[in-house]
Amino acid sequence: MGSPAFALPALHSLMSSQYDITAVYSQPDKRTGRGQQVVSCPVKQYAVSQGLRVIQPETFKDPQEISALVELQPDIIVVAAYGQILPDAVLNIPQYKCINIHPSLLPQYRGPSPIAAAILNGDTVTGVTIMLIEKKVDAGPILAQKEISVAEDTTADRLSEILAKTGAELLIETMSAWVGGTIRPQPQDESRASYTRMETKEDGRIDWNVPAVQIWRKVRAYHPWPGCFTVWKNTRLKIIEAVPLQAAGGGKEGDVIALPKGSAARVGVRTAKGMLGLITVQPAGKKEMDVTDFMAGHRDFVGGSLT
Repeated sequence: MGSPAFALPALHSLMSSQYDITAVYSQPDKRTGRGQQVVSCPVKQYAVSQGLRVIQPETFKDPQEISALVELQPDIIVVAAYGQILPDAVLNIPQYKCINIHPSLLPQYRGPSPIAAAILNGDTVTGVTIMLIEKKVDAGPILAQKEISVAEDTTADRLSEILAKTGAELLIETMSAWVGGTIRPQPQDESRASYTRMETKEDGRIDWNVPAVQIWRKVRAYHPWPGCFTVWKNTRLKIIEAVPLQAAGGGKEGDVIALPKGSAARVGVRTAKGMLGLITVQPAGKKEMDVTDFMAGHRDFVGGSLT
């Protein structure tokens, strides 16, 4: 059971192993974009290309969906970013339970946004947890964990790819031991639990009254979604890539200044502490571009102010 690209390595690993995949569950197709075209999630697209049976229930509150799952007689259900809460009626079906791949070292960062949280907090180490699913979200006993280092300049999409591959490898190792009876699930320490929430587009708004390092982390944590933005001349300007720098001279937060040759960026924005050098931006309704190209078309950008 999975939907986004994060779940693809796990599905591919299962297909390459000794396990028989009875079915793949993913979120229903959605209409998106200006043309409202129907789009399938990455897991469904891949599963269909491999000739696997795909099932897309709107909800498991429908008794017929539960009956259909029972008829499949799964020995184990693997979940990776599926996008639905599984009720007890589902959790109790397989002999070897439902296991989940979670991209954090639980009990840290339970919930929907553990990858962004790790970057926002400046963590140098994160990891993957294989756990049994229980009714309380991400609180089930741990079967296995693996740590990885977090590169200083990593973005959420790059870290997600690494964690997805790590999780897929750990999944196969863990399933064999779990089914073989050599793993004893370890309860999570509730006193160390922390939680994340689903981000919104408004979370990407930049506040120039905080230190440059914090804004830099936010730009990386929210790339590619929800993305970080500021406002210039009453229009949104997305910040795609940036770098924290030392500030020189006076000025107020949000001021845009040209940087000397040899700097890590051509233009910087003053913050509460230090300066954020802009490298790649995206004006509203346009493609991403190097900030020098943006400056060439907007001569008054330097000397202006962002809010």
